[in-house]
Amino acid sequence: MTATQSPSTEQPKTASESAERRYATVNPFTGETEQEFDFTPTEAIDGIVERAHAAYQEWRERSVEDRAAVVRRAAQLVDERREDLARLITTEMGKRHDEATGELKLCSMILDYYADNGPGFLQPQPIQPLGKGEAVVETRPIGVLLAIEPWNYPFYQVVRVAGPNLVLGNTVILKHAEITPQCAVAIEQLFTDAGAPEGVFTNTFLRIDDVEQVIADPRVQGVTLTGSERAGSAVGALAGKHLKKSVLELGGSDPFIVLDAEDLGATVKAATMGRMQNTGQACTASKRLIVTEELYEPFVEGLKQAFGTFAPGDPADPSTSLAPLSSERAAQDLHAQIQDAIDKGATVVAGGTRPDRPGAFVEATVLTDVTPEMRAYREELFGPAAVVYKVKDADEAVALANDSDFGLGATVMSSDLDRARAVAERLEAGMVWINQPTGSSPELPFGGVKRSGYGRELSELAMFEFANRRLVRTLPAKKASKPVAG
Repeated sequence: MTATQSPSTEQPKTASESAERRYATVNPFTGETEQEFDFTPTEAIDGIVERAHAAYQEWRERSVEDRAAVVRRAAQLVDERREDLARLITTEMGKRHDEATGELKLCSMILDYYADNGPGFLQPQPIQPLGKGEAVVETRPIGVLLAIEPWNYPFYQVVRVAGPNLVLGNTVILKHAEITPQCAVAIEQLFTDAGAPEGVFTNTFLRIDDVEQVIADPRVQGVTLTGSERAGSAVGALAGKHLKKSVLELGGSDPFIVLDAEDLGATVKAATMGRMQNTGQACTASKRLIVTEELYEPFVEGLKQAFGTFAPGDPADPSTSLAPLSSERAAQDLHAQIQDAIDKGATVVAGGTRPDRPGAFVEATVLTDVTPEMRAYREELFGPAAVVYKVKDADEAVALANDSDFGLGATVMSSDLDRARAVAERLEAGMVWINQPTGSSPELPFGGVKRSGYGRELSELAMFEFANRRLVRTLPAKKASKPVAG
């Protein structure tokens, strides 16, 4: 995410700016403010941390099977409440209803995955030491964690932190995005109703200015954030200052490389899906489409036709193909990036403007002839806007793909798997998908390199990010020597 377009809370420039922010449900389709929430009082923070720390002392002593049972029950509750929770997502950040239910299905999969597999992941790992005796590495929790999470996947982003860490034995304090407060309340209620004791999972409506107080607290052992480079830089600096472990996922500008295509229509369809999922508001969306010159013209024409089918409408209506962005600010920021490219000579193949109607909409946009002096070349376009580049061969495709500050995900499309794997091997990314747009599944590690952040979520790896990988080395007891007779 860029500093101007982020799915997470950003560090405000001034105290007055911070004072103007609030937690509120502002429907991006209607523009109406439906509900507002008071900030968590600064003087209440110490008590919140104390309850989370006290809960950790008890929670870590429960058997891993008991902790997993709570997480499994949370998965069941997500399924039982799916329709109601999906309506919350659609109301607060504008996600199409079918995509909201899809997000929640993934959430229950993640929670079930850690309930099923977490106890096995935490089994001690024996090591054969040099010399006599035994050695084993145990995986133990470390304490209270602060999770700072974004609006674009308001349940999934939280669950992929909470699932592994609650099974591990840590406790979690949530600071969600200001525009999804009802989702945040609902998540806390899920874990409470699933049987999590008070303090194991706690939602807060923290002011940005109060985040450091939580990170600095000696009872808090780690912080994880998904959001913008600006927010990540601020939180990473605070974590370092206070010697706390941190995990940062800071978005990306993922390349989608088309080397060849037996079925160009299927490739265009994959590119469209990769770019337009969640109205383009996905960190791993396919944002830079890099196509070899022999396929470039028909690919662009196919993309033009595909993007031309997206029509704005009510995200709660199943017939809607283009939902609003999460907020009016988000729509304005994306349109400014598009307009900057147009003003500097980019070609508009499709879209390019905002439709003449209420709501935080931006047309589904395809740009070509984007050059390095344009914002669209370096910045993440967090919305329904794709940039297509023409390259002569695989070497040029790799060079262009790696010419980015980001390194989250990447896609390589080719009927020749050996060729695709050879290109994938050279890409500077935390995740590479071959013949499929970048996605997410509980068993697959999620994370990036470069300015996309560090650390991994999901998979077995997520169990170890905020864990004490404790060594226990055992030597045979020495026998006492017999006393000398007197």
